[in-house]
Amino acid sequence: MTGGAGFIGSSFVRFLEASTEHEVVVLDALTYAGDPSTLEGLPADRVRLVVGDIADDELVDALVAEADAVVHFAAESHNDNSLADPTPFVRTNLVGTFTLLEAARRHRTRFHHISTDEVYGDLALEDPAKFTPETPYNPSSPYSATKAGSDLLVRAWVRSFGLEATISNCSNNYGPRQHVEKLIPRQITNVLDGVRPRLYGTGENVRDWIHADDHSAAVLRILESGRIGETYLIGADGERSNLEVVQSILRLMGWEPDAFDHVRDRPGHDLRYAIDASKLREELGWTPAYADFEAGLAATIDWYRANEAWWRPQKAEAEAKYARAGH
Repeated sequence: MTGGAGFIGSSFVRFLEASTEHEVVVLDALTYAGDPSTLEGLPADRVRLVVGDIADDELVDALVAEADAVVHFAAESHNDNSLADPTPFVRTNLVGTFTLLEAARRHRTRFHHISTDEVYGDLALEDPAKFTPETPYNPSSPYSATKAGSDLLVRAWVRSFGLEATISNCSNNYGPRQHVEKLIPRQITNVLDGVRPRLYGTGENVRDWIHADDHSAAVLRILESGRIGETYLIGADGERSNLEVVQSILRLMGWEPDAFDHVRDRPGHDLRYAIDASKLREELGWTPAYADFEAGLAATIDWYRANEAWWRPQKAEAEAKYARAGH
C-alpha cells in the first residue's frame, strides 16, 4: 500500500494488523506528513516500510510485482499548501497515480484508490442534498483538482485496459496520529498548550466527519467485496460546522465554548461537504462503529493528551507556517 506512514494510511495498516492476517508493504516518501513513528509497535514480520516515491517507475514496478493488491492512500492533501505551491500535488497525485496504475496494469494487480469528497466541490449550507457517486466533479483547489484527475485516471484504466480497480471518496477523517496542521488536532493541541483555538472566517463551513478506524473498515470491505469499476462514498453522517467542532473540543476539554479567535478565511474555502454512503451500507453492509461524533472526538482528545511526545515535534513548525499565512 502507498502512504501508509501518514495519518489515514497508518490507521489502515493498524486496522489490517489487528483484524486480518495480511502482510503489508508500505511505500511512503516520508514527507512532512509521513512519519515512521505512526507504524511503531507493529510486527516486523507483517509490516515492512519502504521509503520511496510513488512516481519512481522502477521501485513501484518491483513492489507491485510482489503484491496481491495495491491500496493507494498516498497523496499531497493539504489545501493551504496546494494554494502556496501546487507543484508537488501534480507530481504526487497525478504522476504518482499514473505510475501505480501502469504497474498494476502490467502485473494484473487488484487496485483500490483512496480519494476525497472534495473532488465534488461544495454544497450550499442550507442545501439538503449530499454527494453521491453520480455527483459531477467540481474541484475548487489545486489539491482537489489533482485528486479529481487521479480518480479519472483510475476510471480510464478500468475502461480502457480492464484494470480491476475500485475508488472510494471519503469525508473528513479524524482520530489518533493526525498531523497537527489539520483542524481537529491543531485545536486540541492548542488547548493543551493553553492557546485559544483559531477559526477560519465565521466558522459556518460544514464538514462531514468520520473516525479513521471507520474509514479503514470501509476500505477493507470495498477491497474484499466491492464491484470492480465502482465508486463508493464513505461517510458516517457526521456533518458539523467548523464552529461546532471547535466548540465541542473546548467543551470536552473544560474550556468555555467561546474561547476561540476568528482569523481571515482562506481563499476558495468550500462551504459544505456531505456524504451519502447508502450505496456502501446497502451493497456491502458497512456501518460505522463511531456513529457518535462526540464520543469519537473525546477518545481522540484523550489520545493527544496522552501522546505529547508524538505530536510535539510537529507543533512549532506547523504553527509557524500558519503564522506566516496570517492564520
